[in-house]
Amino acid sequence: MRFLIAGYGSIGRRHLNNLLALGEKDVLLYRTHQSTLAVDEIKNIPVETSMEAALAHKPNALIVANPTALHLDVAIPAAEAGCSILMEKPISHQMDGIDCLEQALKSGGGRFVTGFQFRFNPGLRQIENWLKEKKIGTVVSAHVCWGEYLPGWHPWEDYRKSYTSRADLGGGVVNTLSHPLDYLRWLLGYVDTISASTSNIGLQLEVEDTADIELRFLSGVLANVHLDYLQRPGEHTLKIVGSEGTILWDNATTTAKLYRASTGNWEEVSPPPGFERNAMFLDEMRHFISVAKKETEPLCTLEDGITALRMAQAVYKSAQDGCLVKFTR
Repeated sequence: MRFLIAGYGSIGRRHLNNLLALGEKDVLLYRTHQSTLAVDEIKNIPVETSMEAALAHKPNALIVANPTALHLDVAIPAAEAGCSILMEKPISHQMDGIDCLEQALKSGGGRFVTGFQFRFNPGLRQIENWLKEKKIGTVVSAHVCWGEYLPGWHPWEDYRKSYTSRADLGGGVVNTLSHPLDYLRWLLGYVDTISASTSNIGLQLEVEDTADIELRFLSGVLANVHLDYLQRPGEHTLKIVGSEGTILWDNATTTAKLYRASTGNWEEVSPPPGFERNAMFLDEMRHFISVAKKETEPLCTLEDGITALRMAQAVYKSAQDGCLVKFTR
């Protein structure tokens, strides 16, 4: 297979290194030279500066790793050319153009994976199993807290110029840290209503740096999600409360814990020995290669990506209008 990576920021570099680690040698880059990363690592990688020139190499697969607002600009022509696509989340910053992407995939025949890498987190997968087995009875509520200090993410660049901080590139904490919108729906089912508040007083950015989101699921489960660009030390945790117990997950350790009221004891499941963060991305890439070869079905589909985007859009609408948003499938 020939892989085209669009964008050589932090995530583009990760995907490149993971492809090489998995033995894939036929890789080229499409980049506009806006990245602040050093280029020594890619001196032997073919680089094109236009999508037309990049697609002339006839890649089989595209990895979309450029800023959110530019995703569709590269994905649609690649899909029309028959590429399978792994697209970083969120798939866009707005719904405009999504129908064109769907049509391009249909006409081109490629397949699509949305890059929510937490679908490959062993702790969350363990929680999925516990919930299917009803280990905590009826799920009643969930709480996610995810905060990280944005200025410390990429010390080599000015965070205020990063796509995470710019409205024109689809930044803001809701889009950038949208993983909980996906994994809560994956674990708990479809959402019925969304309400939210956002703020930018912490870092004084043009986009929100803090968000508090309330979700009501069709099942009646209530969930709240706190996101911010500010917390030091960082935190990313999940709690799920049921009628017969509680589940806890901490991203820092990837440990999942189960408390059963019937026994009064905690059960703890740790990740595999040697697990570290990049393992999720490696598993995601292995999965994408298998999907592109039509050996398996996507675990996180384009429809999943669209649903997460619509949820993020509902968050923004609720925060702007001060209203409860009815979320329909």
